[in-house]
Amino acid sequence: MTAWSEVEYTAVRELRGPLAVVAGVSGVGWDEFVRITLDSGERRYGVVLEVDRELAVVQVLEDTSGMDPARLRVSFAGEPLRVPVGTGWLGRTCNGRGEPVDGGPPVFGGASAPVGGTPINPVRREPPSDPVLTGVGVIDALTTLVRGQKLPVFSVAGLPHLELALQIAAQSTVGGAAFSVVFAGMGLTHADASFVRDALEERAAAGELVLLLNTADDPVIERILTPRIALTVAEHLAFARGHHVLVVMTDMTAYAEALREVSAARGEVPARRAYPGYLYSDLASLYERCGRIRGRSGSVTVLPVLTMPAGDITHPVPDLTGYITEGQIVLSRQPHALGVYPPVDALSSLSRLMRKGAGPGRTRPDHLDVAAQTLAALSRARQVRELSDLVGQGALSPTDRRYLDFDQAFWRRFVAQPRDEARPLDQTLDAVWQVLLTLPRSELALLPTALLDAHGGRDVPAGGEREGAEE
Repeated sequence: MTAWSEVEYTAVRELRGPLAVVAGVSGVGWDEFVRITLDSGERRYGVVLEVDRELAVVQVLEDTSGMDPARLRVSFAGEPLRVPVGTGWLGRTCNGRGEPVDGGPPVFGGASAPVGGTPINPVRREPPSDPVLTGVGVIDALTTLVRGQKLPVFSVAGLPHLELALQIAAQSTVGGAAFSVVFAGMGLTHADASFVRDALEERAAAGELVLLLNTADDPVIERILTPRIALTVAEHLAFARGHHVLVVMTDMTAYAEALREVSAARGEVPARRAYPGYLYSDLASLYERCGRIRGRSGSVTVLPVLTMPAGDITHPVPDLTGYITEGQIVLSRQPHALGVYPPVDALSSLSRLMRKGAGPGRTRPDHLDVAAQTLAALSRARQVRELSDLVGQGALSPTDRRYLDFDQAFWRRFVAQPRDEARPLDQTLDAVWQVLLTLPRSELALLPTALLDAHGGRDVPAGGEREGAEE
């Protein structure tokens, strides 16, 4: 329970968008929780954004509509905004402020924690290790998600990034360990919010999901609060309860737009594309809350989803996200136009920590070798396709034509999968082998001989053609 100060301030100088400027304050600090009482008795809440001598700038969580500056009473809590934490969040659906929207009682917990989080001591940080298997074949095989990693999904408008995020949230596993998912939706339409609830209903019913939904018509300040509450809940489940927690946050571009709107209301000098100059540090304050702690069995893994305006990967939000995170999963229009789901561009995607979570003792002994060979073959196939566009397929060598066959097989027989299919890792890697073996054995130089022998790799191209044979 928050212990509110008995001192109430009534000198609200102005309301500016989602902000209230309170004069005559004393002993008030940055990030303090604020209670605002209207003349009608209605209460709203906020957080101190800035203190300058006797002026405090407060961001109002429920917006300032209907408020009269001359009829407000403001009280400060003397501490940051805190939320209850514990397993009581599991199975619940709340709005972006953590208030239930599922018809249930308020969420209670045996403890509370500040939504700003507590930085992890770098000395106690453990490097990410062991996989989070998403059931999405192309991700598990080529850009493996590792417990404690931050791995964003880069997309553009019109691509099924929300569907992919929901599929990952609905079916991810970590083996036999305790596992939970925290899904934070920001700036969603009501149709999308309903779609999210339906898609994750089974995981919520199993008591493995925390769902926070901020819709497009909710106050903009709530959008800034949503990922912080999600991470606060996840940290407690991971480091106090021993769960491995996957936090899915979509859409981080909507979050950044909210940050820009508040910055403009504060009259701050804008930086790139009118975003505030502290956008990098603000995003880092979210992404860096993932990880593992020495001596604790749990982990927090973050999968932020963001849309790139006009597909521009140099836009400030994806650009700065790329500096902070450990790789990216990139969705592409080209496979989407061909009807392939998920439309992941494997050559543009990367998991820098994949070797920490895949290979012998973690996934399968052949995993890393197969992934390296597949990416090398994809790169060659792309070069061959570009050459084919210039000179025509008839001018290609037999081996080059085999790379075109490989490219087709990669998309149709491996990447493409139903949106509700949780593909086991063994089935995924077996499918990769089938695709790789469309190439001559001589082209699979990154695979050990013993592996090729075990999987039946051949030197002779299909149809009896040999390299250099006349047509």
